[in-house]
Amino acid sequence: MKALPSETDFIVVGAGIAGLRASVELASAGRVLCLAKREVTESNTQYAQGGIAAALSDDDEVRLHLEDTLKAGDGLCNEEAARILVEEGPPRIEELIAWGTEFDRAGTKIAFTREGAHSRSRVLHAHGDSTGREIGRALYLKAAALKAITFREFEFTTDLLVRDGRVVGVRVLDQSGQAHQIFASSILLATGGLGHVYSDTTNPSVATGDGVAMAHRAGAEISDMEFVQFHPTALYLKNAPRFLLSEALRGEGAYLRNIELKRFMPKYHESAELAPRDVVARAIAHELELVNRPDAAVYLDLTHLHADRVRRRFPTIYATCMEYNIDIATELVPIRPAAHYAMGGVRTDLRGQTSLPDLYAAGEVACTGVHGANRLASNSLLEGLVYGARAAQNMREHLRARHEHSAVASAESTAASTNGQPAQIETFIKKVQSLMWQYVGVVRDGKGLRQVVSELSALQKQQPASGDRRSHEAANILQAGLLIARSALAREESRGAHYRLDFPLKNDAKFHKHSVVCGEKIGFQ
Repeated sequence: MKALPSETDFIVVGAGIAGLRASVELASAGRVLCLAKREVTESNTQYAQGGIAAALSDDDEVRLHLEDTLKAGDGLCNEEAARILVEEGPPRIEELIAWGTEFDRAGTKIAFTREGAHSRSRVLHAHGDSTGREIGRALYLKAAALKAITFREFEFTTDLLVRDGRVVGVRVLDQSGQAHQIFASSILLATGGLGHVYSDTTNPSVATGDGVAMAHRAGAEISDMEFVQFHPTALYLKNAPRFLLSEALRGEGAYLRNIELKRFMPKYHESAELAPRDVVARAIAHELELVNRPDAAVYLDLTHLHADRVRRRFPTIYATCMEYNIDIATELVPIRPAAHYAMGGVRTDLRGQTSLPDLYAAGEVACTGVHGANRLASNSLLEGLVYGARAAQNMREHLRARHEHSAVASAESTAASTNGQPAQIETFIKKVQSLMWQYVGVVRDGKGLRQVVSELSALQKQQPASGDRRSHEAANILQAGLLIARSALAREESRGAHYRLDFPLKNDAKFHKHSVVCGEKIGFQ
């Protein structure tokens, strides 16, 4: 394998939908180095089941998609960001189709399904419930065909390199544990989510908040971290992963039943099972609280639907549940909420620019305010697609301007990495995840938030010696957790995915703003 280069034109950190789409956009402007933490195929994009939302059906309008997005965001969406998302989404999806993405069809027409809080059936899907994987496949084939793009797998980006207030490159641990510095004209963070800050998550193991933590350490502004979306329906079985059970299951008519096997969602919201995710997650949490048993679950019920259609429509979910001896077409499926998606992240403008010159961010790691306090289902893949392209367009223009003034910085010497103790690191991570789940989960209160901020701050002094990949992940998990907890403590209201028992009402007069953390300072803007 060729050695990592010491310099390039563009660095893209992450190979999910935002990173791949950005790489394609950048390829005509210079050399692109796309760094994947593991395989290119291992990202949150690959696990996105339900689909990608866009106003493409005959009975839909961009205006309606915008209205649904703003409503789900509970008053905190950046309306301009949301408008860009829904207006630029359809042509970006048409582009995907032209590049070979095979969405499911009914005859010759694209098939659309409905998900929670959508007023129309506007969610495109592929292979039933493998939409993210199909989009990732097509985008990767498109990008891999472009000679300007170099993909490197199993290269773990640990930190940003800052010089004179500008981000000039990244520090990377290669597969053998050797540290390298790579310099570029501009860097895009497309590192995805942070689900593994929590003990229960639908995210793959790579989602450890790396991009947010790196950007924070470098001095970038971080916004809206208190808004973490908990997916209402994750498989809940002992010794089984918290496998995502797509919202599309409820879109197709599945019910939620409590421990007494009674439907409960109609008493919480007029849209019942199709209520916004934050509402459904809190309703389940309340039903579990009524039972007051640590191992209690509620149930997803598809048994009233046509069994063959269920198996055909959701082949991946069906096969996965069968591995645990649950036939979703004929049996109730035990579920509980799990950490799923971060609405907040590295603060950017509408073209991906962060508060640090030459650093950009797109996708889940970024925060434009597009999702507000609660993301509308199936807008996540759309965000990566739309804003990955926009950030790359900005980076291309930036490269042309920078070439007139300066060359890429020369490489510097790098200290060799040292290994931590694996058992100690895992114990540390589990401690952080447990504290986050207990005190900064679906329902929060001031007492618990103050306690967790104190305990997490104390843990900073006990971090395992940094050096290997897992110790870097441990540091990132702790840093991202603290950002979430501090932001949640500062927002003394309930809005969207952030619900506080001590402040159960929305407070527009004081908190109709976005939280912004920079260093140790936190405020609202």
